[in-house]
Amino acid sequence: MNDAGQIIKRVLITEKGTSMQEHNKYMLEVHPNSNKIEIRKAVEEYFKVSVVSVNTMNYEGKRKRMRTAKYGKRSDWKRAIVTLKEGETIDVT
Repeated sequence: MNDAGQIIKRVLITEKGTSMQEHNKYMLEVHPNSNKIEIRKAVEEYFKVSVVSVNTMNYEGKRKRMRTAKYGKRSDWKRAIVTLKEGETIDVT
């Protein structure tokens, strides 16, 4: 996985995510198979910023019941919280 566009799916704009931006932390949805080193390189390449640290969390997709007795499953996903160097920002709009 070498392409930054494949690793970073989107910037998560949530209430918690916007409050973390005051502390130079940004929440991203990333590819589930990516690791912290790949995420760091992708963010630095894609947004042209310096990354201090990366924290990741794996989320399991929920089971959802269809109209019948069948069950489906949402896909698993991974969230990364990226801390940037003081004074640098990512434009999320």
